[in-house]
Amino acid sequence: MTERRHFTRILYQAQAELQQGTRVWAAEVRDLSLQGVLLTCPPDWAPEADTTTDPTYRVRFTLHDSDITLTMDARLVHYDSHYLRLQIHHFDIDSVSHLKRLVELNVGTDTLLKRELEHLTDLHNP
Repeated sequence: MTERRHFTRILYQAQAELQQGTRVWAAEVRDLSLQGVLLTCPPDWAPEADTTTDPTYRVRFTLHDSDITLTMDARLVHYDSHYLRLQIHHFDIDSVSHLKRLVELNVGTDTLLKRELEHLTDLHNP
């Protein structure tokens, strides 16, 4: 199978809040990248049957041993009984800065991080 990912995923576990409209669930971050996040599927979560509902989810989690909370808006890409895969489409400036630093600490090379940031910029500026 050909690898299609353009962004390095880093393993990261943290308690998260998943919100869609007025519905809120507790989940856990399992991994993340500059483009997406993998969450555990909350036991009481179900995909929205109403297609007129905003498909955007808000994901919030706090970085370990800090008071820094990352907030991102994402769209559901895939789900199964164990995981929700979401593609991030909006961050606030503080969250993207902290996420960039987290990825930087985990990818190991400035070259790889720079390539990923350039690719992220290309995706959002067609």
